[in-house]
Amino acid sequence: MRSKLSFMSTAGLRRVLLVLGLMLVLAPAACVSLHKAPPDTIQALKPHEPFDPAKAQSLATSPLAIQSGDQLHRFTVELANTEQQRDIGLMHRDTLAADHGMLFDFSREQRAQFWMRNTFIPLDMLFIRSTGEIAYIAQNTTPHSDAPVGPVQPVQAVLELPGGTAERLGLKAGDAVQHAIFGKPANP
Repeated sequence: MRSKLSFMSTAGLRRVLLVLGLMLVLAPAACVSLHKAPPDTIQALKPHEPFDPAKAQSLATSPLAIQSGDQLHRFTVELANTEQQRDIGLMHRDTLAADHGMLFDFSREQRAQFWMRNTFIPLDMLFIRSTGEIAYIAQNTTPHSDAPVGPVQPVQAVLELPGGTAERLGLKAGDAVQHAIFGKPANP
């Protein structure tokens, strides 16, 4: 019995596999670079549904702090702890105060990717390990984009802040987040 791939030489099969492998490696990098592009270079995307502030959720809040070098930056964050709360996130909001955000807690480390469907404001997404260490930052994510955003490594939580916050405050991977979910409560 002949293999269905017998029409292709071994060298041809290697080339196809090499191209597919390169596509798998380069595709995530292409998605990440899209989210770092200046807003004026990205074609405006349309929402999947009209803006409706009544669909925005208001969740319980708690204090959070980020230690970046010798600076401690304090925030008030809404807590998206359930799957339904995480699914809605910051959709249908047109503003977010500079010192506010939303913290998505998965209770354990796992791979997390987010999109911006029906999110009307650009956000910085900080992907945080269970130790509270920032693993990855996606800056100024594109409103309404369905492109997945997130690192390959597992994280326990994602913190969404107003777009431009990470750059304005000099936040970077390796900075330490203080919050009760990481066993390091931030004092208000």
